[in-house]
Amino acid sequence: MTEMVTGEAVVLELRLARFGSRLIALVIDGAIQFVALLLGFAVVGGVAGSVDSALGSAILLVFTVLVLVGYPVAFETLTRGRSPGKMAMGLRVVREDGGPIQFRQALVRGLLGVVEIYVSFGSVALIVSLVSARGKRVGDYLAGTVVLRERTPQQRAPMAMMPPQLAGWASTLDLSAVPDDLALAARQFLARAGELSPEARDQVGTRLADALAAVTRPAPPPGVPVWAFLAAVVAERRTRETERLRRRRTTGHLPQVRYAPPTAPPPDPGAGAGHAAEPRNPGLKLPLPPQLPLPPQAPLPPQDPLAPDNPFAPPG
Repeated sequence: MTEMVTGEAVVLELRLARFGSRLIALVIDGAIQFVALLLGFAVVGGVAGSVDSALGSAILLVFTVLVLVGYPVAFETLTRGRSPGKMAMGLRVVREDGGPIQFRQALVRGLLGVVEIYVSFGSVALIVSLVSARGKRVGDYLAGTVVLRERTPQQRAPMAMMPPQLAGWASTLDLSAVPDDLALAARQFLARAGELSPEARDQVGTRLADALAAVTRPAPPPGVPVWAFLAAVVAERRTRETERLRRRRTTGHLPQVRYAPPTAPPPDPGAGAGHAAEPRNPGLKLPLPPQLPLPPQAPLPPQDPLAPDNPFAPPG
């Protein structure tokens, strides 16, 4: 993975092509060029044999240059950075800022490729690409290009698991006021929490938790970490959405009330006149653990989610 800054100062995260995939693409292109040279020599050689020897040699030289240089230049220009070998391996040549290459970049890469790949038998391209942090050869440096992977395996984000200590409390949640974009932001945060720095993780997590606490009732038990609160809300919302879709397949219509809690929420003893506008827990800034699922612990009794033996409660 590499970061590129576009002309509009937008940072892009792109996957660099590995040496193995580039080598296979080069072998495919080389095989096509070799076959083209054999067929071309058979045809052009017959024509060159009927003319002056100097003219015949010039014709063969021009044809060889067209195959070795014109082949990659034409394909990469017309297809915006993809030769047949790169198409087969899911690779593409792009500019340093992530934009599509043009004829100038393709021509520089094609001319340097003759020296790097064919004249030096690939030794120059191999050494330079292994030393380069981005796997670039000399032609890429002079043209200002880089080879990326277009086809990457799709990785599904891990689903947020319900913390067992909060299962009883989450079943009483009223999620009817939770907007879809806020729920999506919480789910994406939980999926990428391990990639964030501790400071950014605490800041974003606390902001999302406060936003969700403002539109959900009842309030979570005291001392619940940010990650556990977010995971409980996201997991409970997913469970109710799954049940709603199951009922739709069974009855043929959607329920009228979305995300209605199965039971009436218990009264919040700390609720007052201005409780709805207060943050859920102003001092809640605990860091997320590397793994979202909680370690196995005995869940709280469903009838008393605020019991003193709450495993999330701070030490007395």
